[in-house]
Amino acid sequence: MKHLFYIVLAVFAFSACTSPNNSQTNSEELRDSLEDQMVSRPLETENPDPAHNSQNSVDWTGTYEATLPCADCPGIKTVLVLREDETFQMHSEYLERDTEFEDEGKFEWQNSGSVVHLKGKDTNVKLKVGENILFQLDQEGNEITGDLAEHYIYKKQQ
Repeated sequence: MKHLFYIVLAVFAFSACTSPNNSQTNSEELRDSLEDQMVSRPLETENPDPAHNSQNSVDWTGTYEATLPCADCPGIKTVLVLREDETFQMHSEYLERDTEFEDEGKFEWQNSGSVVHLKGKDTNVKLKVGENILFQLDQEGNEITGDLAEHYIYKKQQ
């Protein structure tokens, strides 16, 4: 019985803190404001601007570097050069080993100019292009998540 009294008291106290008239007015004002914004400026996801993408709006050419995860070494230091003519060169060095790899090839723009797909002799990599940064994607083209995700980010060298 005592617990029931405290529950009823708590419900009464919380309901007294809110004013139904004010919350209804605020909700109506907020809805009207959002509707005005939607009419004057459509959401980008509804009408993406095909004229602006990473391919034509970002300075993507240059040299990028990342240290990729490695199962049996401290990492794979990778230097990637993207050229204006849509070719690339990649140099990978396994840290604390005497193993290095070089590859080069062409890349194609995908996903409306936001992703590059590198295709070389030994390279088949997709990267999402950002300003001064590349995010390596998995083979299905999804962003890599989890504890090691930050290691799949290439940063542009100045």
